[in-house]
Amino acid sequence: MNDKAKQKVELIKYSTKDGAMQMKNIVLFGPPGAGKGTQAEVLKEKYQLIHLSTGDMFRYNMKNDTELGKLAKTYTEKGHLVPDSVTNDMLKDEVNRQLEQSPNGFIFDGYPRTKAQAAVLTEFLAKKDTQVDAMVALEVDDEILVQRLLERGKSSGRADDANEEVIRERIAEYYRKTDILKEYYQAQDKYYGVDGVGSIEEITERLSDVINKL
Repeated sequence: MNDKAKQKVELIKYSTKDGAMQMKNIVLFGPPGAGKGTQAEVLKEKYQLIHLSTGDMFRYNMKNDTELGKLAKTYTEKGHLVPDSVTNDMLKDEVNRQLEQSPNGFIFDGYPRTKAQAAVLTEFLAKKDTQVDAMVALEVDDEILVQRLLERGKSSGRADDANEEVIRERIAEYYRKTDILKEYYQAQDKYYGVDGVGSIEEITERLSDVINKL
């Protein structure tokens, strides 16, 4: 990272409002194959944010047999979806735990998934004197996504990366969910679409352009 870029990060990291640290909270979205996981890791390091992945939270709670983990298992073991109320509580617990470290902010990955969850997150963060600053979505043409995932399937061993029909349904499901949240955050002028085609560095730069202006 050059000196100019470092200075930008430092200005963001130590930006204040009324004498208090101002957090930056990002909801990061991207269709399967868009490279969201890679970018989340890069942004986490660059801006010193806490990366909150719904999948990681579920695995942690179930592996450690927390009360919420046990409750979630009662649904998953029967093949049922875990209710929003359980997911919401896991998210709140994790945010409360991480807030003890006085973080610069959060990258929410996999949450919210529904308008109801987005409303819960808005209300919860407001009680913590912070908010979601932006929903940032990586935008990649469907055909590029399909080819990326089929290529990944040759080495990942994941069955859902090897079947084109399944891949297309996963992409369609992503849009069905994202469109609802897109409307929610657009109404607050917090939705940003970012071109997800290019090198990792090029995409990081586009995402950083959005984050730097928040």
